Amino acid sequence: MLHLRLIVPADRTDEAVARIEKHIGTTHVALLPGAARDPVGDVVMCDVARESADELLAELRELGLEEDGSIAVENIDLSLSKRADKAEADAPGEGADAVLWEHLAESTHEESTLSVTYLAFLAVATMIAACGVVLDNAILIVGAMAVGPEFGPLAGICTALVQRAPGLAWRSLVALLVGFAAAMALTAGFSLMMDGFGLFHDDDITADRPNTDFIWKPDLFSFVVAVLAGIAGTLSLTSAKSGALVGVAISVTTVPAAANAAVALSYGEYGQARGSTEQLLLNLAGIVIAGTLTLIAQKIFWAKQRDRTVRAARKAA
Repeated sequence: MLHLRLIVPADRTDEAVARIEKHIGTTHVALLPGAARDPVGDVVMCDVARESADELLAELRELGLEEDGSIAVENIDLSLSKRADKAEADAPGEGADAVLWEHLAESTHEESTLSVTYLAFLAVATMIAACGVVLDNAILIVGAMAVGPEFGPLAGICTALVQRAPGLAWRSLVALLVGFAAAMALTAGFSLMMDGFGLFHDDDITADRPNTDFIWKPDLFSFVVAVLAGIAGTLSLTSAKSGALVGVAISVTTVPAAANAAVALSYGEYGQARGSTEQLLLNLAGIVIAGTLTLIAQKIFWAKQRDRTVRAARKAA
């Protein structure tokens, strides 16, 4: 269940409450006349089943509440109520399958913004991966994958393509390209510094590395894994199961490929740098393609669910 807290201009309160009460899957409706001070208005609260929330939010936005009032949505971790159970039972579909497009757009907007924190995480992850490729240490490679924040901009691109949001697409693309360029430049400098301290050596990058040589040797399996990771990551975001993102992060070779390319370039190993770059681009393409197709499939599926919701609401009326 989700909890909605609305600030509604007084002249639109009756309409907002009527839409909430008519919408299938809603319960626990509360009205506090004149309770809001900034902006001035009435406070309306309700609980709604996750699987029917997207349609309700669309109806409420038609009233212009995001401009003259507010719409806040919170997850309910525990709800002991027979009315809530009935609301979830009445709503078509399953809550775990529901897609909140407004929430998805907002979360990907935050995760795909080029910020100091984003750059720091990506640079640190790439440097950890650089240590991993030089030492041929798979544990460090996995750790770097888990630290990397690059799935945010990738999800932003997928969302922007499906929702036709050029602003989000441009922001995500800038974060992705500038982020990796900056991280690779910093990692190349880091490699030269480590070489100066005697911790990295040219022989390390040219020696046989059976645990990490897959990083600069892309093949069809690299693309297949990226596609599967893109599907899993998108499902994780849309179903609010963020724990699965860790598994997605450590299944693709984006950060390690960028790290190996940076280290190889710093030592003049252009063959490895080219192979690593191909690995990076292959993984990025696979994730974007799979993520976009997954969102399109979910959009089609929930369009059918919306039709079922509308028909159920008409019957109830």
